[in-house]
Amino acid sequence: MFKKIAAAAVMTALLAGSALADTKLKLVEVITSPERTETLKGIVKTFEEANPGTTVEIISLPWGQAFEKFATMVAAGETPDVMEMPDTWLSLYANRGMLENLEPYLAKWDESADLNDRALELGRSVKNTAYMLPYGFYLRAMFYNKKLFQEAGVTDVPKTLAEFEEAAKKVSALPGKAGYCMRGGPGGLNGWVMFGATANGDNTFFKEDGTSTFADAGWVKGLTFFTDLYKKGYAPKDSVNWGFNEIVAGFYSGTCAMLDQDPDALIAIAERMKPEDYGIMTMPKGENGKTFPTIGYAGWSMFSTSENKDAAWKLLATLEGKEGNIAWNKKTGALPARKSAETDPFYASEQFKGWFAELSDKDVVPTVMPTYLPEFAFFKDSLVIKTSQQALLGEITPEELGQQWADYLTKSQQKFLATK
Repeated sequence: MFKKIAAAAVMTALLAGSALADTKLKLVEVITSPERTETLKGIVKTFEEANPGTTVEIISLPWGQAFEKFATMVAAGETPDVMEMPDTWLSLYANRGMLENLEPYLAKWDESADLNDRALELGRSVKNTAYMLPYGFYLRAMFYNKKLFQEAGVTDVPKTLAEFEEAAKKVSALPGKAGYCMRGGPGGLNGWVMFGATANGDNTFFKEDGTSTFADAGWVKGLTFFTDLYKKGYAPKDSVNWGFNEIVAGFYSGTCAMLDQDPDALIAIAERMKPEDYGIMTMPKGENGKTFPTIGYAGWSMFSTSENKDAAWKLLATLEGKEGNIAWNKKTGALPARKSAETDPFYASEQFKGWFAELSDKDVVPTVMPTYLPEFAFFKDSLVIKTSQQALLGEITPEELGQQWADYLTKSQQKFLATK
């Protein structure tokens, strides 16, 4: 009997030890879709198989309510071990001391050298410290229709603003065609900013005292250039109301020859156009030889409250590792953060070469919007749409447009600076 009791006690102790050894991690996904979540589950399964005794709970938040829902979780003390971190949230949580410094882990990780320079630069955007490892980029480049170029007599891919306008003019002379798929409706701010900054030769949004630069002569020159593309008929007439779906459809249908977009537009375009019929080029450059395409990014962060930081790093490293990163970005449409992605068959196409060339060009200066301003959401999604459409339709001048934007953003920036 004693032996049975002793054996039972040993077994109980072993089971208890096993239970204590089990590690449970919480992973939050915030830019959610069914396809992304399934891909995430697959990567996590690989991690769990490689780390017996460690399980991962995936919490997927719908993007439309993700900011509020996640803030509620944090307020309730329900912080995850690892989370998908959008660029617009990084400063908020890093500056609160809520994110783990990943530099010690990067220093020991044998895959760190494969992360491209831009990923490390953006991941260190707060206090020059890696509080996030970007998994990919949403960088604007210019799609162009080779068949329409040929038909219009455009022999060279336009590299400057002047060449871009000339190509748009030639294509627009074709019956029923236009040179540029303009996004005049929702989400249109990117175009105004990119052409404005490129004509200005600088993408700085504010002066030291918080005054917005949008009313400055260089920016107004760019706003005028963009307005004139529409007024001269180089963009479809109804593009004053176009959003993402309309501009992408305008391109793959052959209505317009050039489209500035992120790699996620490739998903719809590649389904409807032959690869030899279109290409991707660097955004046109200004007089100083530089261009300023807008860039968005997202990545993985570890919360400093994690009680299992070594395991959390292993999970993060699996997500950011070569296999996980490339598998993930094939579903998200983002450009991978890995140098080796360029040799992956999926990214070896001529189309993706355009983005990799843009990323590596020292005269390409990615532009990050001032999303840290609480008033930016209203500016982007309401004020900009109304006023830019007025400018396109000739109801206000580009100078008036720049001044209205400058007035609004100056108040916002100076309010922000006053809190520092």
